[in-house]
Amino acid sequence: MPSQILPSALNKRQNRLRNNNCLPIRLMRFFACLPILLTTASAFAANVDVYFGTGGTPSKGIYRSTFDTETGELGQAELAAEIGSPGFLALHPKRTNLYAVAQNDQGPCVAAYRIKNNGSIELINTTPIGDGSGAHIAVHLSGKFLLTAQYGGGSVAVFPLDSNGKVEARSQLIEHKGGSGVVDGRQDKPHPHWVGFSPDSRYAFVPDLGIDQIVIYKVDENSPKLTPHGHAEALPGAGPRHMRFSVDGSYIYLLNELRLSVTTFAYDSEAGTTKQLSTTKALSEVVKAKEVFNSSSEIIVHPNGRFIYSGNRGNDTVTAYRANPNTGRLKVTEVEPVRGAWPRNINMDKQGRWLLSAGRHSNSVSVFEIDQETGELAFQRAGVINVPAPICIVFNQ
Repeated sequence: MPSQILPSALNKRQNRLRNNNCLPIRLMRFFACLPILLTTASAFAANVDVYFGTGGTPSKGIYRSTFDTETGELGQAELAAEIGSPGFLALHPKRTNLYAVAQNDQGPCVAAYRIKNNGSIELINTTPIGDGSGAHIAVHLSGKFLLTAQYGGGSVAVFPLDSNGKVEARSQLIEHKGGSGVVDGRQDKPHPHWVGFSPDSRYAFVPDLGIDQIVIYKVDENSPKLTPHGHAEALPGAGPRHMRFSVDGSYIYLLNELRLSVTTFAYDSEAGTTKQLSTTKALSEVVKAKEVFNSSSEIIVHPNGRFIYSGNRGNDTVTAYRANPNTGRLKVTEVEPVRGAWPRNINMDKQGRWLLSAGRHSNSVSVFEIDQETGELAFQRAGVINVPAPICIVFNQ
C-alpha cells in the first residue's frame, strides 16, 4: 500500500521548501544592507583615531592615538609617520587621506598620507611649498585641492589633488601685501596664519596677523584657482590668527592673537561679505598683566552653536564663551586651566562631548568633558597623555 502524506505534513514540507528557496533572497538582502549597517556602526563607534601634528624638539613626526568617545579615555600616542615639523594637519573630506605642512630634506613641503583601515598612515608623496614654511592647511570640500598659508612667506598657495589623494605641484601662489605696523616686530609685513572655506565652499578665508585683515577669495574648484574677492578689517593691532563660522553660517568668530580677544562678524553668504559687530576679551587686563607673555592660539565652535572656546598661551587656559544667536555677541562663562604648558591647539570630538588641549611646552595632551547645558569644562585627571611638542589635534570623524 503506497504511503500517504497527511495534509498537515504536506503543508510543513511545502513551507520548508519555500523557506529554502527564499534563503538566497534573504542572504542577498542581508549583504545588500551590510554596507549601511557597517556605516551606521562606524558613525557611532566609541573608539576613534586622533592624529597629532607636532613641531620642535623632541618631536619626530605625526603621532596617533585612539580616543574612547564614551569614557573620554585617550590612549597613549605612538609615532605614526616620521617627518620634520608636521605642524598642522588636515583630513580629506572622505577621511581617506591626511595632509600635513611639514619639512623634509628639500625644505618646507606638503605631505600626503593614505589612512589605512586600522588607522595607521602611509606616505603617498610630498611636494615643495616653495615660499617658506606652511602655518596652516585646509582641504576643499570637493577634495580636488588644498590650500596652505605661509606665515613667513606672506602668501597663500593652491595645490591640486588627484583622485587617489596625491598632492600635485603648486598651481597658484598669492602674496599678500603691506603691514599694519601697529605692533612692532609682528606687523611690519603680511603673516597669513590660517586658511579655510565658507560653509558652502564658494569662498576661501585667510586671517592675516600682519595686516589686521581677513582676506577673502572667490573659489573656482575646477581650475582650481583663487580670485581676490575682498577683505574684512580687524581691530588695529589685533593680529588675526584663526577663525570659525557659527553652526548656521551667519557669523564669523575671529581669534585675535595679539589682543587675546574674539571679534564677531555678520556674514552674508550670498555676497561673501562681512560686517564687524562686536569684540570680546578672552582674559581681563588684570589677568594678562600677571604674565610675561600672552597670546591666543586656537578657536573652536561647539556643534550646538551655543558654546565657543579659545586657547590662551602664557596664562595657559581655555576661555569658554556663550554665543547669543540673535546678535553673535559672546559672553565669557569660564576660564579653565589646561593642566599643561602653552596650549598651542584645542579641538573637540564631533559630538561635542570632549575637548582636548595640546600643551606644546609640557609635551602633553589633556582631556576635558564638556557640560552640554552650560558649556563648562571638567578636567579628566586620568586623561593626560604624553605627546612630543603637540601643536595640532585632528579627530578622524
